[in-house]
Amino acid sequence: MAPAVDLSVSTDPSEAASAAAAHIAHAARSAIAKRGEFRVAFSGGTTPTLLFRALALESLDWPLVHVWQVDERVAPDGDPVRNALDLQTELLQPVHAVPRNIHLMDVTATDLDAAATRYAATVDGFDIVHLGLGDDGHTASWPPDQPAVLDVEALVTMTAPFRNHRRMTLTPRAVGRARQVLWLVCGADKQAALARLMAGDASQPAHRAFDHRSMIFTDRAATPT
Repeated sequence: MAPAVDLSVSTDPSEAASAAAAHIAHAARSAIAKRGEFRVAFSGGTTPTLLFRALALESLDWPLVHVWQVDERVAPDGDPVRNALDLQTELLQPVHAVPRNIHLMDVTATDLDAAATRYAATVDGFDIVHLGLGDDGHTASWPPDQPAVLDVEALVTMTAPFRNHRRMTLTPRAVGRARQVLWLVCGADKQAALARLMAGDASQPAHRAFDHRSMIFTDRAATPT
C-alpha cells in the first residue's frame, strides 16, 4: 500500500520550484532554531536549477546551512554534466556559502571507491534530502538495471555506467536517515512514473525512498490524473 504523503501542485515548474524552495527555507529556519544548523542534500538535473535560483532568494542564515550532494557523475571539474556546477553557480556562490559547509562528492579521485567511503564518513543524517524522479522510475543515481545499488550497506556507493557515466550516489540507507524527503517532479514526461510511485509500485528504484517522510512538489503536467 502506498504511504500517505503531502502533495503540492503548482501551475508550472517555476512555481513548483518556488514552493519547494519556500518549504526548504522554512525547514531550515526551524532546524537552525532547534539544533543550530540545517543539513540538506541536493540532487542534480534540470528542474533543480529552478529550485536553486528560488532558494538563493530566500533569507537564511547561510553560515549555519550545510550542503551535500545526493549524486554526481564521474566527469572532470567544471564539466557541464556535473551536478556540482549548477549547485555552485546557481545557489552556493550567490548566497556566499561558507566553504567548510559545502560537501561535494570527489568524483575526480583516482580511487573512486575510497572517495565514496570518505564521503560516507561526512554523512550523518539530513534534515532534508531533495530528490527528483526519472521517467524510468529512478531517483538519485539508482539505475533500474542495477538493483544491487539499492541493497548495499554503505551510505555512499559507486554505480556502473548509467546513461553514459558512472555515478557516486547516496544509497537508500543514507536517504533513510533524513527527517524529510522532498521530491520535485515536473513535466508531462514524468507523469506516468509519478503515478506509479504514488501508487506504491515497488518495481521502481524510487520506491525505496518513498514513505511517510515524503513531500512532493509538482506541476500540473506531471500530476497523475
